[in-house]
Amino acid sequence: MDRNKIISKLKSEELWDIAIIGGGATGVGTAIEAASRGYKVLLCEQSDFGKATSSRSTKLAHGGVRYLQQGNISLVLEALKERAIMRRNAPHLVHDLPFIVPVYDWWEGPFYGIGLKIYDMLAGKEGFGPSKNLSKEETLQLIPTIETEGLKGGVIYHDGQFDDARLLINMVQTAVEQGAIMTNYMKVVSLLRDSNHINGIVIQDTESSIEYNINAKVIINATGVFSDSIRKMDDPKAIDIMTSSQGVHLVLDKTFLPGNSAIMVPHTDDGRVLFAVPWLNQTLVGTTDTFVNEYLLEPLPQKNEIDFLLKHAAKYLTKDPTREDVKSVFVGLRPLIKGTNAEVDTSSISRDHTITISRNGLISIAGGKWTTYRKMAEDVIEQAIDLGDLPDSESISKTLQIHGYHHNSQKFSSLSRYGSDATKINDLLNENKDYKKLLHPKYTIILGEVIWAVRNEMARNVEDFLSRRTRLLLLDAKASIEVAPKVAKLIAKELGYNKNWEISQVEQYNTLANNYLLI
Repeated sequence: MDRNKIISKLKSEELWDIAIIGGGATGVGTAIEAASRGYKVLLCEQSDFGKATSSRSTKLAHGGVRYLQQGNISLVLEALKERAIMRRNAPHLVHDLPFIVPVYDWWEGPFYGIGLKIYDMLAGKEGFGPSKNLSKEETLQLIPTIETEGLKGGVIYHDGQFDDARLLINMVQTAVEQGAIMTNYMKVVSLLRDSNHINGIVIQDTESSIEYNINAKVIINATGVFSDSIRKMDDPKAIDIMTSSQGVHLVLDKTFLPGNSAIMVPHTDDGRVLFAVPWLNQTLVGTTDTFVNEYLLEPLPQKNEIDFLLKHAAKYLTKDPTREDVKSVFVGLRPLIKGTNAEVDTSSISRDHTITISRNGLISIAGGKWTTYRKMAEDVIEQAIDLGDLPDSESISKTLQIHGYHHNSQKFSSLSRYGSDATKINDLLNENKDYKKLLHPKYTIILGEVIWAVRNEMARNVEDFLSRRTRLLLLDAKASIEVAPKVAKLIAKELGYNKNWEISQVEQYNTLANNYLLI
C-alpha cells in the first residue's frame, strides 16, 4: 500500500457508492464488507488506522463471559460465532488461549464450572476447547505464580487472543485488495448536501492540507466514541447517543505470568472482570471500567486505576507488582450507547451495536466490540444498500481470508505475525544487510520492518511504527523511546524528509511515550 498512489486516485473518481468515516475496526470492517460485495468504497481516517480504541483493547477475541453473567445470551452467541470466523479467516493472528479461573471458596468451582459449561454449549462446534475443573496441583502446573494461600483449584476454559493493531492493518490491506480506497491522515472537515440530503464529504489531507470534495451515494459514520461529533456536523442539535468508559492496561515482565495460560477473575471491586494475560512475551493486566466524559485520542490513566490493577494483580500473583515493574500503561475508550444508568455503571451497558439513520441520510454505527466487527459491518452495509438504492449483492465476508492468511506462520519465527507476508519481508532483507539488525537488543524487531511498514503498510511516522505496526510502545515504552531516533531516520530516508523532520518526530514521540510510563 503506497499512500501517495492511493491519494492520487481520489482525483479520478467522480461518484463513490459508499464513503466511510473512521479507520478503526468498525470502519475498516465495513470497507471490507462493502468492497468485497463489489461497491466503490472510500474510507477516511483522520489519524492512523486504529489510532484510538482499536489498538488499545485487551487483545481478546472472545464471546464475553461477563455478558453471559448479565444474561445477554444473544450477544454471547453472536460473539462466539464471530470469534470462530476471526480465527478461520486470520489464523496467523488469532489463536486459542486457555484461561484459568482460580478457586478459593468451596462454592466457586461448581458455580463457575456450570457457567463455563454453558459457555461451551453456546459455542457448540465452534468452541476453542472444553472447560473443566482443575485440582490445586493442576492449577499450579499451568500457572505456577498463582497465589497459593487458600487455593482450592481452578476452572479452565478457552477463548481467543489476537494482536488488534496488526489484524487491523491486515484488514486495511484486505480492503485494498478488494478494491477499496483506504486513506489515513485524511480528516473529514464537513459534509456536502443536496437539498436536505447528505451526498458527500469534504476531506483534508493533514500532511499536505489539500482538500477534496468527495461525492458518495451513502455516508457511513463509523468513528466509535467520536460518533456524536460527526452526527453534529449533520445536525448541530442532534442529541448525544455516546458514552464511554476507559479501560487501563498494565504491561509487566513475563516472569509475573510464565507459561501459556491466562488468569481470569470474574468479579472485582468495580464489577468488571480482571485478566492477566500472556501477550508477546510479556504479561498484560487489565482492565478497569471508569466513566469518562471527555473523549481523547490519547486518554490518560488515573492514579486510582493504576492502584486498582496493582492491588488486584497482587491478590492473585505470588509476585506482587509495583509501579516500578510496569513497562508500559495504555488506555482504551469503549464506545458505549447511552442507557439510563450510563454515567453510573458503564460495566453494565450492553456491547450490542446500534445503527441510526438521520433525517438527512447519515448512517451511524456505534457500540459493539472488536470480536463482532464483521457482523457489525454486514448489518450496516445492508442498511446502506437500501438507503443508497445500491444493486443488491450477497455478503462473502464469513469466508473471506484476511491478508497474511497462513496456517503455520510460526515457522517464520519473529516474523510470524506477518503471516504470508513474511516471505516478502525476507526478500526485502536481502536488499541491505543492515535491515537484518535488531532495532533494540531486548526485542526481535529488525530494521527492515521499518522499511516494510512504510512501503507496504502506510506507516507515516515514528508513532505509527512503534505503536501499531509493531507494538513496542505498548510492550516497553522506555525501550521504544530509545529506538525512536533510528526509526525516524529510516522513515525520513524512505519518505524524503529532512533532518528537521527527524528531530521534530523524535520530540513528538518522546512526549507521547512518556504518557505510557509510570514516572
